Amino acid sequence: MSVFSRLRNGIPPARDNCQSPYERLSQRMLDISGDRGVLKDVIREGTGDPVTPDASVLVKYSGYLEHMDKPFDSNCFRKTPRLMKLGEDITLWGMELGLLSMRRGELARFLFKPTYAYGTLGCPPLIPPNATVLFEIELIDFLDSAESDKFCALSAEQQEQFPLQKVLKVAATEREFGNYLFRQNRFCDAKVRYKRALLLLHRRLAICEEQHLVEPAELLVLLNLSFVYLKLNRPAMALRYGEQALLIDQRNAKALFRCGQACLLLTEYEQARDFLVRAQKEQPCNHDINNELKKLSSHYRDYVDREREMCHRMFAPCGSGSSVGGN
Repeated sequence: MSVFSRLRNGIPPARDNCQSPYERLSQRMLDISGDRGVLKDVIREGTGDPVTPDASVLVKYSGYLEHMDKPFDSNCFRKTPRLMKLGEDITLWGMELGLLSMRRGELARFLFKPTYAYGTLGCPPLIPPNATVLFEIELIDFLDSAESDKFCALSAEQQEQFPLQKVLKVAATEREFGNYLFRQNRFCDAKVRYKRALLLLHRRLAICEEQHLVEPAELLVLLNLSFVYLKLNRPAMALRYGEQALLIDQRNAKALFRCGQACLLLTEYEQARDFLVRAQKEQPCNHDINNELKKLSSHYRDYVDREREMCHRMFAPCGSGSSVGGN
């Protein structure tokens, strides 16, 4: 179905045959700019709070010109959309205003008048002068980075003045940023975010009455760090953070699995088996754990074969021509 078929769906009949599809669509849209320069039609409601002014947003979007079925701009073909910061990465004023009206998971359609889009000149050759454009935008998620950045810039003494819930919120935001960067395969950048979160939480662990509230958040960050160090091919560090996670929860299957993976990479086969068997005991049907045990078995057989071959060469009888006396 073409974009104009979708636009006409549910739109009341035009009073004037000269009305364009965008003019007919605008009749049932909400004015969010106050001058009808940015109009909105919600296709699917979102949840939670609306986007904050300094947030970084994860969106899918497609932009259409009137009387054209194919978008002139879209990021929907990307497997993972890029995180964009409001006020920096988004160039259309109308899109920024539209995003500030949205909630997580929301899908909406917007009309941007030229003032809120590409202006009187347009953007030749793609966008003609004085063009009204339509954007369909899905807000996948957003992160309030401004609050986190400001808090992390404070000294340790200043941070201690804030309540625990504030610290937990900032640490969660840092971890979410790390998760996004991890999904983008930016493992070094993800590690930096995870470590920032861990540092914030470690400072609060000194307060005994808060420890039971801090440890669950710390456990998640330690698991993230163990995983990211595996991706960075640094198994010793992955093992270190995995073992720290086990100090909080000694039966955590994910921590046991990460430690097993790290030991396998370090060729510590007995230790790897111990961790993986414990992980399997916690989650017997976990395919990743079971496959890692099979991988360990294969690696161990190869290791034993190499050791046997080495011993055979070391202790095999030497020929007379290669003996010391013969030389």
